[in-house]
Formats: sequence, C-alpha cells, structure tokens
Amino acid sequence: MPQWIITFAINHDWLIYGLIVVLACAEGPILSVCFGVILQLGYLYFIPVYAALMMGDLVGDVIWYWIGHRYGHRFIARFGHKFGIDEDKVYRVTRLFHRYKYYVLFISKISNGFGFALVTLMTAGMVRIPFGKYLTVNLVGQFIWSGMLLAVGYYFSNAFAQIDSWFGRIGLIAGVGVAAFIVYHYWKQLRIKAEKLGASEPPTDAPAV
Repeated sequence: MPQWIITFAINHDWLIYGLIVVLACAEGPILSVCFGVILQLGYLYFIPVYAALMMGDLVGDVIWYWIGHRYGHRFIARFGHKFGIDEDKVYRVTRLFHRYKYYVLFISKISNGFGFALVTLMTAGMVRIPFGKYLTVNLVGQFIWSGMLLAVGYYFSNAFAQIDSWFGRIGLIAGVGVAAFIVYHYWKQLRIKAEKLGASEPPTDAPAV
C-alpha cells in the first residue's frame, strides 16, 4: 500500500470513515473484506469502520427500497437491464414474499443475495413491505454480514502473514476457496427450494404484510 495513502488515512481518519459510508453504498461486501485487512494492520479503528460499513450499506438498501416504492416497473423498463433487474426476477421474488418476506430479506442480506440482492431490495419497496420492518430486518442482517466479512479479511490476512512458505499460503487460499464454494452451494440450494415453494403459491397483487 502506498505510503501517502497510509499517512492520509492516519491524519484524516474521520474523512476516511465518511468515504467508507459513500463507497459502501455501491460495493459494501468487497470493501468490508478489504477493511478487515486494513484493521489487522492497525491503521484504523474497528468500531468506526464497522459502523461506517453498516451505515453505507443500509443507505443503499433505503435507496433501492425507495426506487421500488416510487418508480417500480417504470424503472425496470428503462434501467433494469443495467442492474440485472427484470420483470421475471421481480415476479419470482414477489411470489416468495407471499409467505417468506422477512426470511427472504434476511437471507438475502447475509448472503448478498447471490445475484438477487438488488431485486429483493427493490421488490420489497414495490410490494409495500412496511419500511420500519424492512429496515429492522436489514439492520440485523447487516450487523451479521458486515461482521463476517470484516472477520474474513482480518483473520485471513493474519493467517497469510504468519505462514512462512508460499506453499502453505497457496494451501490457505485454496482452503478458503473451497469453503466459499461450499457456502455458495448451500445457499443456492436453499434459494432454489424457496423458489419452488414460492412458485406453488397462488398469485396475488401483493403479499400480506
């Protein structure tokens, strides 16, 4: 890491935390892992970084809820293809919300949605899930998700630095990759199962909230 970045971060820490909030609105997960590494190096403080990452990600959640609530299908028709959002995905998530709305929101938050995160957030606004409940579920999920990602960056970088041989480091990276694949496969199976259950529900205009 360039020395000037480290010096700037040390001398302007609160500006850095504010920048984290802004950047986390767009790419919170990757940023969380990166700052886990930075925390392990001792350049910033844990609680402000944790709070800034959570705040930024939640601001993004609120924005997507508002877009879905205010513009809905008009936004999808005009801009949906730029964000991977289409009517078919919205329809499937809407069906899931009929019975599993808070479960779907929570799982999406602690897994980054596996491709359905933005669709889930926007659909929540479209089907008028109460904003207070929406924010509460996302806040709980965000607390867990941000903490997990920070821990991954922190402990992985620590373990990587303590291993002397490159062979051991490659083994560590491979192990993390295998673990990530297992977790991905597990949540993918849960999502497929939930979609099948949701598809059996009779269509209605909006889920009961």
